[in-house]
Amino acid sequence: MGRKKIHDKVPTHDKMMIPTLEALKLLGGSGSIDEINEKVYEVAGYDEEVLEIPHDENGVQTKVEYRLAWARTYLKKYGLIDNSSRGVWALIDNEIDTSKLDADQILKTVRELTRKPKTDKKQTKKELDSEIEEEIEDQIDWKENLISVILKIEPSAFERLCQRILRESGFVQVEVTGKSGDGGIDGKGIVRLNGFLSFHVFFQSKRYKGSVGSGDIRDFRGAMQGRADKGLFITTGNFTREAIKEATRDGAPPIDLIDGELLCDKLKEFNLGVKTELIEEVSVNAEWFSKI
Repeated sequence: MGRKKIHDKVPTHDKMMIPTLEALKLLGGSGSIDEINEKVYEVAGYDEEVLEIPHDENGVQTKVEYRLAWARTYLKKYGLIDNSSRGVWALIDNEIDTSKLDADQILKTVRELTRKPKTDKKQTKKELDSEIEEEIEDQIDWKENLISVILKIEPSAFERLCQRILRESGFVQVEVTGKSGDGGIDGKGIVRLNGFLSFHVFFQSKRYKGSVGSGDIRDFRGAMQGRADKGLFITTGNFTREAIKEATRDGAPPIDLIDGELLCDKLKEFNLGVKTELIEEVSVNAEWFSKI
């Protein structure tokens, strides 16, 4: 019963529309999904417990993130925001007055726009939402499929996959150490900025369905401290709010985080086991991962 009550606290997507617009205004009119979501959490003051409820068992997205995706889609269809091919969302009008907007009206207008021909008089609210749901689910479905494939490969294969991603990202001298008892350090590499400045990076790769906690981040930092300039934590799951805060804690060596969703985006970007058709149908090549 307690879990049900927590789930009931997750705001519906229509309640997230105005906070999304307010977040974009505070960000200067544009932002990445992560930036917008973080600002919405700040604006709306969501409880930490609510923010960590997973959308499904694979943990690619939280329930709040999923509903925020709905909110952005409605706002886009209403003509208030738009997004670029690089994943940056922006206000159509930076001078928008959110106090004059009504979420219920936005909801009603978009549903009218997506309504099927009037021949179907018994069309339900659920059917009216189907187009928007398909748009969002298409993005989530291929990621969930991809994560399920990655979870089935050998641990050593996942380490090699992370090694490949880093190389494709511009890292050099990337090695998989795989030493047990080394505080979870799975590999290391060097990243160069403009071919001039070099940073030594240790990485940890964790195949996980749930959330990585702050304790994992502290253990990793303890193992890499004094041996590298930066740390990189890669997981198929996600990170708790406390883990994210711990990774960027003042006075401690910084650790960059790659969760399951970002991992999927990178594999798609580099065409590693993921193929994007011109019609934007994303397919996962399970065989590619079995041979990594």
